[in-house]
Amino acid sequence: MKRLAILGSTGSIGQSTLSIVEQFPERYSVASLAAGRNVNEAFAQALRWRPRLVSLATEELAAQLSAKLKEAGISGVEVVYGTAGTVACSTLPQADFVVSAIVGVAGLEATHAAILAGKPIGLANKECMVAAGEILTAAARERNVPILPIDSEHNAVHQCLRVGAHAEVKTIWLTASGGPFRKLPLDQFASITPEQALKHPTWVMGRRITIDSATMLNKGLEIIEACRLFDVTAAQVRVTVHPQSTVHSLVEYVDGSILAQISVTDMRLPILYALAYPERPASTLTFDLATLSHLDFEQPDLERFPCLRLAYAAAEKGGAHCIALNAADEVAVEAFLERRIPFMGIPRTIEKVLTATPEAHPATIAEVLAVDGEARQRATAFTEQ
Repeated sequence: MKRLAILGSTGSIGQSTLSIVEQFPERYSVASLAAGRNVNEAFAQALRWRPRLVSLATEELAAQLSAKLKEAGISGVEVVYGTAGTVACSTLPQADFVVSAIVGVAGLEATHAAILAGKPIGLANKECMVAAGEILTAAARERNVPILPIDSEHNAVHQCLRVGAHAEVKTIWLTASGGPFRKLPLDQFASITPEQALKHPTWVMGRRITIDSATMLNKGLEIIEACRLFDVTAAQVRVTVHPQSTVHSLVEYVDGSILAQISVTDMRLPILYALAYPERPASTLTFDLATLSHLDFEQPDLERFPCLRLAYAAAEKGGAHCIALNAADEVAVEAFLERRIPFMGIPRTIEKVLTATPEAHPATIAEVLAVDGEARQRATAFTEQ
């Protein structure tokens, strides 16, 4: 029985993880949940799974959950809050595996603490690896802690890499759907609305990642994540636009062989892969081969998707520039969703922040968070001009 700590339990990845627990009760149970601000969903999850520990964002929300649990006659569930509460969930001695699915850098300290505690990580939070990948991977290597990617692209790469040696890898190919604006005339980009940008053609995701897919900044973050997860250079990671989203990633080896990972577009499959690794338990997530009748692969247009160009530049510099890329994007996306900047204001804001960011390589999580905060301040100032 593998006991799980789920950070971001009320989000889409967290809920999909709980559905895997539901499907495989003989394999998995819930030890702790970090639930953010959704008190009602946290209560429902605590009622269903009876974890030892539940963390909410604030003391006030934690008090509300405690009251609801007491009223329902539920005992044995400790309620904590804030960053310290999330860290407590990720380092709970009874937890055997940590699913890191909190959006943004909010889950960074808890993920790092879990690695230091020797907990295997299922990583669904690319921002952690972008902002502090150098620190996280070094800590994981020192403690022989596996970091198993849950996002579909890196999970696919992980699967393809199982058949070859590291020195045999030539190129990692990350596939991108191209988002909703793959064929939109460039002269119409100035009038793109949040409603249009939130209509992803393939995946159902959170608001920020859906906008990041529309700008292809999400693929830029994945380039950086791939460099750190798989110890390759930015030049070894390429992006191909694949509208069908059937092939999740490919790995090209030095002999010319290319391996692709193909599966249904359902996040439960990469979650199950990470939870069960190195096993492959049978599941109902089957794929219809008839859908492979037509596959397109295209070169991404960097004029249409300048965020991809900016991400490659940040990946080459590393350190503070990767932190600033992610922080600036988060601020800019929020400003776009609030209609304070236009769609193309997102890459413009990111570029301004990157230009203003000095080169540095933070050595601690505190230093990472300080650079992140400075980048957010710069981005906020630029979006308010």
